[in-house]
Amino acid sequence: MYNLQSEITFLTGVGPVRAEVLNREISVFTAEDLIYYFPYKYIDRSRFYKVADIKSDAAYVQLRGKFCCFSDETAGKKKYLHAEFFDETGGIDIAWFQRIKWVKDNIEPQKEYVIYGKPKQFRQDFSIVHPEFELASKFDNQIKAPFSAEYNTSEKMKKYFLNSRAVGKLIRTIFERKPVFEEIIPQYILNEYHLPSINEAILNIHFPQSVPKLEAARKRFKFQELFINQLSLLKQKKIRTNSISGYYFEKVGEYFMNFYEKKLSFELTGAQKKVLKEIRADFKSGKQCNRLLQGDVGSGKTIVAVMSMLIAIDNEFQACMMAPTEILAQQHFDSVFEMLQGIGLNVRLLTGSTKAKQRKIIDQELLSGELHILIGTHALIEDKVQFKNLGLAIIDEQHRFGVAQRAKLQKKNTNPPHVIVMSATPIPRTLSMTLYGDLDVSVIDELPPGRKTVKTVHSYEKQRGKVYKFIRDEILKGRQIYIVFPLIKESETLDYKNLEEGYQTITENFRAPKFNVSMIHGQMKTDEKKAQMDLFVAGKTQILVATTVIEVGVNVPNASVMIIESAERFGLSQLHQLRGRVGRGAEQSYCVLMTGHKLSSDSKKRISTMVQTNNGFEIAEVDMRLRGPGDVFGTQQSGTPITFRIANILTDGKILFAARQKATQVLEDDPLLVKPQNKNLAIKVESEIRSSWGNVS
Repeated sequence: MYNLQSEITFLTGVGPVRAEVLNREISVFTAEDLIYYFPYKYIDRSRFYKVADIKSDAAYVQLRGKFCCFSDETAGKKKYLHAEFFDETGGIDIAWFQRIKWVKDNIEPQKEYVIYGKPKQFRQDFSIVHPEFELASKFDNQIKAPFSAEYNTSEKMKKYFLNSRAVGKLIRTIFERKPVFEEIIPQYILNEYHLPSINEAILNIHFPQSVPKLEAARKRFKFQELFINQLSLLKQKKIRTNSISGYYFEKVGEYFMNFYEKKLSFELTGAQKKVLKEIRADFKSGKQCNRLLQGDVGSGKTIVAVMSMLIAIDNEFQACMMAPTEILAQQHFDSVFEMLQGIGLNVRLLTGSTKAKQRKIIDQELLSGELHILIGTHALIEDKVQFKNLGLAIIDEQHRFGVAQRAKLQKKNTNPPHVIVMSATPIPRTLSMTLYGDLDVSVIDELPPGRKTVKTVHSYEKQRGKVYKFIRDEILKGRQIYIVFPLIKESETLDYKNLEEGYQTITENFRAPKFNVSMIHGQMKTDEKKAQMDLFVAGKTQILVATTVIEVGVNVPNASVMIIESAERFGLSQLHQLRGRVGRGAEQSYCVLMTGHKLSSDSKKRISTMVQTNNGFEIAEVDMRLRGPGDVFGTQQSGTPITFRIANILTDGKILFAARQKATQVLEDDPLLVKPQNKNLAIKVESEIRSSWGNVS
């Protein structure tokens, strides 16, 4: 039996150089990896055309015949190889502009070939440039399949002659060695879902014998991929729940009750109370809390986080909150410090900008236990930051942190602290199941009472005069305005120029002393940004011109208008986050999306979605359909299993739900996967778990 674990370098036609390209470009290291590199589309190769049948250049054609009349030609400065390909009905011109010597060495004019390519018409004549070609005798002896698989390749692969056809040829070479694939999914599950065996499915996914067999093979591998994903996540959760002791927070004590009775100036929503009960149950379970707290912008996640930290402190533990940016960390610190003033707690801020003298105090107070709550950026996970007794870690906008960073935070005590990860970016259910399937999920799905829905409108450039009049009217009512310009990493200089020009235009239209304007952007020093932000927070400036540094965390209840310039350059998630900066007070708030007249279909969809709904989960679903699951957060996480070989969580939701249901049933029946029928499943799941970060959420 052929060893599928053999290094790809030893496969005929590969060698060390091509192997390195396959390793780097498509993560293929073994023969098995190549077998699981699935096609992205299929071409019907069952039909043969005659040369005389070619009437237009609309479609690819497959011909059977012979080459003749080779000659070196020149077109302008370009040299090319010309030949004629003919059958019993006529001939067609063939041309090669690359690999001319190789073509000359590999075509024997007297032998019959099968060629495949797209005809091009010039006047009355047709020609094919760079056709695929193969000896007819070899074509006839191959595994018969009416459809030809097409594989994704990169430019680097093509430089080493690893195009789609070459990849298919390498896969065919493996099949010629008669490999036997060990079944991963137990037979009882295959029977239940009417799925083909692994050997039948692998054959039909690369060399489909019919459309129904191809569809069955694709369904099988989609299910397999999602089933293994869900089994791995759920098994990790069971391992963590059963093997990692959580700190027992027995009481709700003085700090919590003081805050609840004396400092909390409003009634918690039903959703907030429900989530606090879920967190409280985790704290009393004796198991480590690993919970995802989802809530739309403005839903009150911070209050829930603060009250959870107070429970930790009441039980003589410390707490920390980690945010992805200094601005967000500063905002959290300001709001938490204000909320907890007067109840005798020590709350400090630690970021990359914290002065050495202040850091020394923080380090000493952390070790002595005098410091109750530390809020900061990734500076919290530095090795020199040592807690006396960290019991709860809260990670905000957690998708911006890599898995390794979160792992460091979990090592800040003898046992891992309880962990609550928060996201103001609503996550579609299918994405949540594959990203956070090992976490318990809490959702705050209602806004605090009195909050009015932000009215969103779309305005074109020619309507700018009306928009400026609207801004003046709102300022005269005592309101404040955000005006946000896009930031694109590839062109920070250009964006800075756009911001500067925008700032100049705003200051010309809203002149001092009647109007005052602040500006913040990513290139400013932290102290400068804070000074400008403080002016706006204090109401000393009415307009804040900014880039997306204000996307999250900024909370100015008096700001009632968000103007987003060049809104077509933003993703839906960003637009929704920016809109969430307003609508935090009792007054009606507005979001104005400014665009040019020329909009792509995707841009139109994003703008219309924003105008039609304020529901973050609806917006997240549209965003995922437009951009794909890997880009919903704008960046793909390290170590996050959201890139599948064949499954697509946008379109395969039903298969995902079936896979999770079956994974749950399997683990209820066989928690450790030790039963004989689950032997190969257990090996695959263990491999999946080892390749992830173990006990890290």
